[in-house]
Amino acid sequence: MNDIRRTILWVVFGFSMVLLWDQWQVYNGHKATFFPASVQSGASAPPASPAAASTVPMATPAVAAQVGAQSVPGVAPDPLGAVPSAPSLARERIVVTTDVFKLTFDTDGGSLLRTEFLQHIDMENKSRNFVLLDDSKERVYLAQTGLIGATGAPSLPTHKTLMTALPGERKLQAGQNEVEIKLR
Repeated sequence: MNDIRRTILWVVFGFSMVLLWDQWQVYNGHKATFFPASVQSGASAPPASPAAASTVPMATPAVAAQVGAQSVPGVAPDPLGAVPSAPSLARERIVVTTDVFKLTFDTDGGSLLRTEFLQHIDMENKSRNFVLLDDSKERVYLAQTGLIGATGAPSLPTHKTLMTALPGERKLQAGQNEVEIKLR
């Protein structure tokens, strides 16, 4: 009699664990393994009007993708959950040259994409300079900027915030000690 009770309890416990795992998958944005039609039909129906949309944020992939788009200046998030685009802003690569370095910056997040040492030769290929940071098809090793954990403050820049470079000098001139690059 006790063996049957234990077996039934183990089956209930195992089934509960499977259902809990399934709901965890849904919570993390994956499709439900069990009963996917009931979950999909409730989430995919768009609201009748923008005024009827709820102000409570939902954990959907559109909302998660919108977090990066909210930090782009001049782009307002869509209340229906569509990810906005910024056609007026374009990525730009800025090359800064000094007597020691040749640096390549990207305005997408203010990332430092490439660092080339002009006074040091590469150990494997003697015909080119030593490259420390590189964003190419051979390897991706770069330095990114930005702030994380800014819930409730979408104006903080992240590593994907599109910036604009202010005009200025891009090469270290003779007699200068620094070159300043300003991204806004």
